[in-house]
Order: sequence, then C-alpha cells, then structure tokens
Amino acid sequence: MSSIQHTIVNELLTLRDVLRWTTSQFNAAELFYGHGNADAFNDALQLILHSLHLPANDFPELFADARLTLAEKHGIAALVERRITDRVPVPYLTHEAWFAGMPFYVDERVLIPRSPFAELIQDQFMPWITDPDSVMTILDLCTGGGCIAIACAEAFPDAHVDAIDISTDALAVANINIKKHELLDQVHTIESNLWSALSDHKYDLIVSNPPYVGADEMASLPPEYRHEPTSALEADDNGLALVEQILVHAAEFLTPEGVLFVEVGNSDLAVMEKWPDIEFLWPDFEEGGHGIFVLSRDQCVVFTQRYK
Repeated sequence: MSSIQHTIVNELLTLRDVLRWTTSQFNAAELFYGHGNADAFNDALQLILHSLHLPANDFPELFADARLTLAEKHGIAALVERRITDRVPVPYLTHEAWFAGMPFYVDERVLIPRSPFAELIQDQFMPWITDPDSVMTILDLCTGGGCIAIACAEAFPDAHVDAIDISTDALAVANINIKKHELLDQVHTIESNLWSALSDHKYDLIVSNPPYVGADEMASLPPEYRHEPTSALEADDNGLALVEQILVHAAEFLTPEGVLFVEVGNSDLAVMEKWPDIEFLWPDFEEGGHGIFVLSRDQCVVFTQRYK
C-alpha cells in the first residue's frame, strides 16, 4: 500500500478530512490546473465528489462531516494517486468535462475541452453573426470529442451541424456525446482530412479548433498535456500548417454571408507575422482566453487569391 493509500484509508475519516488533505497534497505536488479547474481545491473537489457519486458542481455541506466507508476511501485513494503520481488530468479520471455549461464524456482519445469558443457560442457569435436565425448550416472542423459542434447545435437549434475529424477514435467519442445530448438528427460526424471529404457543401458558419501548437511550445507543456493525443495538439510550421490549409480553402465552403472562426491560441502572433496583410479580427473574452480570429467570406477569398 502506497503512502497516499495508507493515509486516506487509515488516517482520514470524513469527506471534509479527505478533501482538505487531498487539496494540500495537490498543492505540494505542484500539479497543473488547466483542464477545467482553477486550483487544487476545485480539482480535488471534482475528483472526490465524482468518486462518491455526489454532484460535482457544489460542495455538499450536509455531507461534509460524514464518515467515508473503507470501500469509498480505497476508490478515492486510487484516483488521487493517479492524479499525483501519473499527473492524469481529472476529466480523464472521471470521464467528464464541462463546456458551454454542458457535460461531455471524455477519455484520452480526445482533448479535454477548454476553449474560449464556449463564450462565443453562448453569445451566438454576435455581433459577427447579425441574425442567428439565418444560420442553417454549421461546420466544425477538427471536432475531436464533438463539444464545439454540440454546443453550436444547442445555440442554433434549427441548424444542421457537420462535425469533421481525421481521427476515427475522436469521432467515436463525438458520437457518444451526440447520443448523450440526443442530437443524432442534428449533428453528423464525417471522417475527413479537413476539407477532403466535402464536395459542394456550403456553410453559414465554420468553426475550427485545429492542432496549432508549435514544437517549441509543445516541449514546454506541463506533464498533464502528455495524456492528450499529440496529433490533436501539435502542428508543423510553427503550429500553422493546418491553419493555412483551412484558410486557403475556407471561401469555397462558406455561403456569401458566411463567417469563419479559427482558434490558434498562443500561435496568434505567428499568424499575424506570417500573413500581415490579412486583417484578422481577434475577439476579446470576458471569461478569459484568447487566440480566436474571425474572417468573413470576402476576406477568405482574398486570402485564397494571395496564398493558394
């Protein structure tokens, strides 16, 4: 029995005890909190409450001083040990992540959702989408677990949503989430290398969170990121290889009033340096985050003319 297991099983009694001790251990281990929780307390809270089958969005004071059973403590100890020793992010341990106020199934076949796209979706992409009721077709490129596509379907209930990814594993997870949210008639997955499986499709809104991490940034990421699929994070050409492919062909798949949104994260400066003559618009986010640009179809046409 490891020291973590011994302490939780033999020395701690109540839910409050376990939560306090686990928070202290997470802080001491200097874990990284970038996959849905802001700090050690919330990371520990989500992990422990999930293990106890209690609501993970609020600390149940009613049960705080309830003693845990031996089986419950063994279950918590196993998860805490994996979080500390293997640096596995909590959503992979609980198989649940929240995005745009919605719960999603996640495992190590897909990225854990954390995109500022959530704020744009909840605002129905206004003011860049001037009439949300006019959005009838949406494309999510590099959909991963389908979180962005499904959130878009909820925000635009009359729209048809195509969710594209090159990874069959990722699409398997996306289909789990589409079924979970009862959107089988509205959201459809397509296995495709970006645009390759599309022909004459036209979309009022195209959104994409593609791989955009350059090699230098990839090497500096905390250990927690090593559990995520590298192919969903890293891209050649300083992170811009797939972004360029999206930009070169986007105009072909946008309706005349269509709009393109692409997340590039910390590669935003690289985007502006590589294509300085393109007037990218970068929205500000009240809830944090950065690195999503907006282009109209006309701007995408200009990009194609200059760089294809």
